[in-house]
This record gives sequence, structure tokens and C-alpha cells, in this order.
Amino acid sequence: MAKKKFYVVWKGVKPGIYNSWEECEAQVSGFENALYKSFPTQEEAEKAFSGNPWKSLNNPHAKKVKSGTSPKSAAKILTGSIAVDAACSGNPGLMEYRGVFVADSVEIFHVGPMEEGTNNIGEFLAIVHALALLKKKESAIPIYSDSVNAMKWVANKKCNTKLAQTTANKPIFDLIERAEAWLRSNSYPNPILKWETKLWGEIPADFGRK
Repeated sequence: MAKKKFYVVWKGVKPGIYNSWEECEAQVSGFENALYKSFPTQEEAEKAFSGNPWKSLNNPHAKKVKSGTSPKSAAKILTGSIAVDAACSGNPGLMEYRGVFVADSVEIFHVGPMEEGTNNIGEFLAIVHALALLKKKESAIPIYSDSVNAMKWVANKKCNTKLAQTTANKPIFDLIERAEAWLRSNSYPNPILKWETKLWGEIPADFGRK
């Protein structure tokens, strides 16, 4: 039986002491320059957490996550999470997006199709939709997206689309405005993680039209 470990996160989504690797991983995966380390006892973990992290990390066993990567080379999928994706027929074209639970692929929201949208816009809106939904449920579970652009837009709180607004796609731009306002007004504990398609296959929220 594996020995129990206690995980200290000095720099991550929510710094603290965690009782399992899964809880720790959710705080550090994809978090730029995250600082964390495991300890064999809770007493050691508490002492390390209250002190200077570099005293604990300045050794060959220190673990540090580089920007854009996740622990263990992103080899493990966090099943207690939500995956989001978008689809667009044309560019621009009919756009829709949805979110599903990774564990069982059960759909939890689906918006569209909406006229004259783009895939990047849909990916952006899907992440924000998931964040807002999880905030209402007071849930800190991770969100997976396979869109680097959308993740950057969310981090910058701005949908950086070059699409021109028209009468047909005004409902989409209304959603964008609401999403940007939500990001400016809210904080969230949820890690937004890159779905590693080359390792894991298509994201569970994929519409299956490729």
C-alpha cells in the first residue's frame, strides 16, 4: 500500500496543503511557475507551508511546473473536470459550443447554432460559460479546452476577434460583451487546462465533425 503524502502548494490556483495528488494537481496544472512539493507527514507539510518555500524546494527533489505544461508531462487526465469545445460550419458560419463532464461525457450545456460566428469565439464563450456555471455551483473543478487562443483570451479578459459585427451575429456579440463583463467582475479558482489532443485523442466535448 502506498504511503500517504501531503502536498504543499506555495504558488498555484489556491495555495495550501492537500491530502492527495489529484487535489494538488488541480491547483498547479497549467499554472505558470507553480511551486509545490510532497511531504511524508502533515507536520512537515505545515512547517514547510508556513516558511520560505525555497528552503524546501532548493534540493534535487524540488518540483516546478513550467508555463503551459502540467505535471507528469500531462499524461494523466483529470476526470473530475469539465471539457468544452466549439464547432463552426464556415468561417464565419453557424457556430455552437457546449460543455460536458469528462468522466462520462454527459452534456451540461449547449448553446447554438448561431449565425456568422467563428470557432475561436465559440471556444472562448464555452470556457466563460463553464466558469460562470461552476461559480454558481461553488465548484473549483478544472476546465479543459483544446484552444490555446481561447485560453489566452480568457486570461486577458478580452475576446480578441477580428470578426465584424453584423445584424445577423449581434446575438453572438451580445454574448461576448456579457462574457467579458463577467471576467472583469469575477475571480475563479478553476484551473483552465490545455487538452492534449495528441496524447488523449479528441476532447470529450468535440462535436465529431472533423
